[in-house]
Amino acid sequence: MVEQNNFVSALRHASGTAALAASGALAIGGALVGYGMLEAQKFGLRHETLKVLPRGYGDIKVLHLSDIHMVPGQEAKTQWLRSLADLRPDFVINTGDNLSHRKGVPALVKALEPLMAFPGAFVPGSNCYYAPKLKNPFKYLAPSTGTPSPASRDKLPFEEMHRAFGSAGWINMSNRAHSTVLNGLRLDLSGVDDPHLDLDHFAGWPRGSSSSNQAPHVRIALTHAPYQRVLDQFTEAQADVIFAGHTHGGQVCIPGYGALVSNCDLPTWRARGLTDWDYNGNTVPLNVSAGIGTSRFAPIRFACPPEAVLVTLAARG
Repeated sequence: MVEQNNFVSALRHASGTAALAASGALAIGGALVGYGMLEAQKFGLRHETLKVLPRGYGDIKVLHLSDIHMVPGQEAKTQWLRSLADLRPDFVINTGDNLSHRKGVPALVKALEPLMAFPGAFVPGSNCYYAPKLKNPFKYLAPSTGTPSPASRDKLPFEEMHRAFGSAGWINMSNRAHSTVLNGLRLDLSGVDDPHLDLDHFAGWPRGSSSSNQAPHVRIALTHAPYQRVLDQFTEAQADVIFAGHTHGGQVCIPGYGALVSNCDLPTWRARGLTDWDYNGNTVPLNVSAGIGTSRFAPIRFACPPEAVLVTLAARG
């Protein structure tokens, strides 16, 4: 009888210990989620300088926006985006994934309205065309299984958004080349539609871009998702700088290590920031934004706060 009582007592003790451990794990998990939701609101501005302009030309300030993932009612994000107009950028580049809700266009336009007073260009991402879905986050850790196949019911009103951008003078660079003049310098732009949906087609550079008798120019490439095939094309074609988004910087990172995923075939150590992309003897600066928002189904960030990027293009030495 004594042995039986001791056995029952041991079971009760083990059960209590397990319950405490489970409660502790839940508490830690809840705290991490709470912190992640808080960090997702810690909007910041990263500054970079690139010496890519012809000698003798003044600086050009390019504001790089990406992955806004707008949802109605996101007032903190809206006010922060509006405040970026105080930077007085010379040019705005938007690399897609602007929406996370089918009713998000009015809120997005309100947020970007002061910035649309400046010249700009954009390319779409998958979450400009289709709404995000609730999914198991661990799927992002698995290798890519190919191009996503969103259903028509998930379609977002991207035409309305593109009309608003176009009315403000922003240039749609989806599979297109275009030249514009800024501060006496010719900007040669080339962009692709979203590679994550396999919609990309490199259109080359505008006519006359490589002719020495044309106005001095700088070649700027835009893509939403920085798949290697796209970066290789831009680099082989001798872009001066590439702008991309999509990765969210990994979104949930390990301090001291960095991103676990890039959601494409880009190496994870390149998932955020300014690096050099090398291909076929050419080297091009690649700026990957960690993005401003998240899917509304995963509104957390960890060790990877949201950002816009102010890139100052300066003259070569």
